[in-house]
Amino acid sequence: MNLTDRPRRLRRDGIRSLVSETRLDAHDLVAPVFVDATTDERVPIDSMPGHERVPVDEAVARVREVRETGVEAVMVFGIPESKDERGTRAWADDGVVQEAVRRITAETDAYVITDVCLCEYTSHGHCGVVEADAAAHPTLTVENDPTLELLAKTAVSHAEAGAEMVAPSSMTDGMVGAIREGLDAAGREDVPIMSYAAKYESAFYGPFRDAADGAPAFGDRRHYQMDPANGREALREVRLDVEQGADVLMVKPALAYLDIVRDVRTEFDRPVAAYNVSGEYAMLHAAAERGWLDLDAVAHESLLAMKRAGADLIVTYFAEDVADAL
Repeated sequence: MNLTDRPRRLRRDGIRSLVSETRLDAHDLVAPVFVDATTDERVPIDSMPGHERVPVDEAVARVREVRETGVEAVMVFGIPESKDERGTRAWADDGVVQEAVRRITAETDAYVITDVCLCEYTSHGHCGVVEADAAAHPTLTVENDPTLELLAKTAVSHAEAGAEMVAPSSMTDGMVGAIREGLDAAGREDVPIMSYAAKYESAFYGPFRDAADGAPAFGDRRHYQMDPANGREALREVRLDVEQGADVLMVKPALAYLDIVRDVRTEFDRPVAAYNVSGEYAMLHAAAERGWLDLDAVAHESLLAMKRAGADLIVTYFAEDVADAL
């Protein structure tokens, strides 16, 4: 039999890497950093092995650790010293993210992105202003329009502290437009917005809620985050964010939603981000601890799949380990 097309010819050592269609680089990765205003020492996050909450005084050191691996970008999350119904510490000038960002930008060359949401700052753990009696009535949820003003104030406060990109994650309708308007009015037209444009109401977020102390005190987030059953809806959501001025489009989670990553990449001409979320990280660690998987290999393969699906950048808790191994 004469096989004129033998794909295996290109799988041998030497040629294999030359013809690889997808490559993963440290510059593709964004490392989340958790800064905690309630502690004066590093606190391990049990459900996310290898990660810690760090006090504000340790934020610069933590970011320098990230930079040593070749990862250039960090995403800063804050745990405030106090919470209230409206999440007012989210936009406070002396808030945990604002203080950390000032130090990080002054003392490192990292590219600093900040998460813009209220769930870490509200006493009820929801992503905005909740409707009256929401705790007693699970059908009630976050009030959309009153939340927009608070998200815009938070984004502006981050930019004024030195954030180079803001990333709204609440899935509030109109959040990109409100934040863009707020940034422009503050003279911060230079600050791009990476929108969590297709964020699903997912069971993969559990460890993050431990890390950021942001679990809802009642109910859930299904009324404002997307139904995992829906794909076409994601394109409608993303299109609205593009029309409002989103510069980068994020899909969250990543591994179970690679079809959405590919659809967004195909449909839109903006950079696409994938968030390799805490549950994806934790389950690979758990399997590796039992000896069922090679952690380094599956971490690299997972991130490579996200790039192959169309992600230009990946927010991942594996950022440092994978970058070290590249």
